[in-house]
Amino acid sequence: MICILDYHSNILYFGVIEVKTFMKSTQTVVNKVRNNALFESVEQSLLNHVLEQMQEHAFHGGDLIFEDESEGDCVYLILSGTVSISKKTQSGEETILTILHEGDFFGELELIDGCARSAQAVAMTDCVMASLGKDHFNLLLESSEQFKLNLLRKLSLRLQTSNILFIHHLQLSLEQVKNQLDKMHKIVEAAKSVNSSLDLNELLGIILKVATTTTNADGGTLYLVDKSKNELWSKVQQGSTVVEIHLPLGKGIAGYVASSGATVNIPNAYADSRFNPEVDQLTGYRTRTILCMPMKNKDGDIIGVFQLLNKEHDPFTIEDEEFIETLSIHASLAIENARLAQEMIQNERLSAVGRMASTIIHDIKNPMGTLRVYAEVMKSKTEDKETAKLADEMMHQVDRFVTMTQEILDFSRGVSSMNVQEVTFDDMMETILNFIDKDLKKRKVHLVKKLKFIGKVKVDPDKLMRAFYNIASNAADAMPKGGQLTIRTEQKNGSVLVEFVDTGTGMPAEIRNKIFEPFVTYGKKHGTGLGMAIVKKIIDDHKGTIEIESEPGSGTTVRLSLPLN
Repeated sequence: MICILDYHSNILYFGVIEVKTFMKSTQTVVNKVRNNALFESVEQSLLNHVLEQMQEHAFHGGDLIFEDESEGDCVYLILSGTVSISKKTQSGEETILTILHEGDFFGELELIDGCARSAQAVAMTDCVMASLGKDHFNLLLESSEQFKLNLLRKLSLRLQTSNILFIHHLQLSLEQVKNQLDKMHKIVEAAKSVNSSLDLNELLGIILKVATTTTNADGGTLYLVDKSKNELWSKVQQGSTVVEIHLPLGKGIAGYVASSGATVNIPNAYADSRFNPEVDQLTGYRTRTILCMPMKNKDGDIIGVFQLLNKEHDPFTIEDEEFIETLSIHASLAIENARLAQEMIQNERLSAVGRMASTIIHDIKNPMGTLRVYAEVMKSKTEDKETAKLADEMMHQVDRFVTMTQEILDFSRGVSSMNVQEVTFDDMMETILNFIDKDLKKRKVHLVKKLKFIGKVKVDPDKLMRAFYNIASNAADAMPKGGQLTIRTEQKNGSVLVEFVDTGTGMPAEIRNKIFEPFVTYGKKHGTGLGMAIVKKIIDDHKGTIEIESEPGSGTTVRLSLPLN
């Protein structure tokens, strides 16, 4: 009775198998036994006696011949087929120790030392085996010097082979450890770099430089996700200026990565249908390879996208992907810290400004109210036009001061109330611009009105008055010796487009890119630095957009877009 394990079904069953002795086997099979490395030049009479005791076995590919730690009672000779000798590690991973072919043998060590099997044997292909029991194996050891010599030669050869394999595996392990240490060193250095600044714009440049340098990329772009606008944005250096670019989520390779979270590794850009060659055609740049990956925060949310171009010589590798994936964790934390630090600083400064504005309003509310009443009385009781004009100016300046102070107080407190009314836009613009023109004339700035849009809109007129006044005031500051401010309106793509174009000194890219941040001023000693931040807030409250075009010495254009609905 013999116990057999079916390797394919993993079912253990019992049955009787027919054992063939070699006296009944073909001459071909007998010759294969005689030609086995274990029986080379063994005395014929002794070999004939042993052949009578051998048994023939057949195994299918995948069959388990014997298990690790099982009892060893025979040595196997491979007559045909291939056998793998393997062992499982403590982690459960199977490691192949050697592969044996026809003419080889295995299982001899257990007969020599009397210990359990030290590995498992599996038929890799259909195999035919001859087995020699322990007693007859020991008989050969005692009776045949040639048998012992063959065994020693084979064991010596296997030991040498094991040494070579061990050294080879050791070298591979050392290389893997070295590679892991190199990767760890790169990550540590990258973490140091990306945590070296709390300035968001500077930080984005540092992160991109680390990514391109470590992956040997020629260049790239780091996009951040703006969920409120459902788009990606980035700042790109073009010559001496920094240009802010916007890309809808889902559009282009970067937009697809941002919306899907997938990694896109393109070894040949022009052979990939997802690549758009228009940018190359416009710039003269030749894109070869692309690696585009999401940047995720600690919660797994996508907050940005890495897009790297043209790895030196070769396509981007799995190692590059692994590095960018690890870098994104450190980068997202650094970006979050930079944003929090900026918010804390701005909130503290805004809080201080709010306290100051609140104190000013409290202290001057009654005096200002009294001044305004006196101005009204003066105007009502005088018949002199010049005196009446001065009274109007006094009321105008009092209103302007109170409004400006209240405006700063509301902004510092985050107050955002809207008093939306349906108004005739061209009439509202005439009223606002007549009010603004009085200040501009005193500063030798000529106002040019090109109002093409005539129609009704739903807006908060008072807030738009504040926004337009702040823009015009900044434009006048940029023209200290006088100049011209042109204001245009027109309907475009379902919105009202309003442009303020001045002939002033313009501004550099680093100021233009920060102009909507609180406490940013340029070219003037007075002011709170909140004017354009307040403008941005008002336009955002109207669900509109605002952008600025400006170059030093070439004036500035402020472009507003207000939706009609």
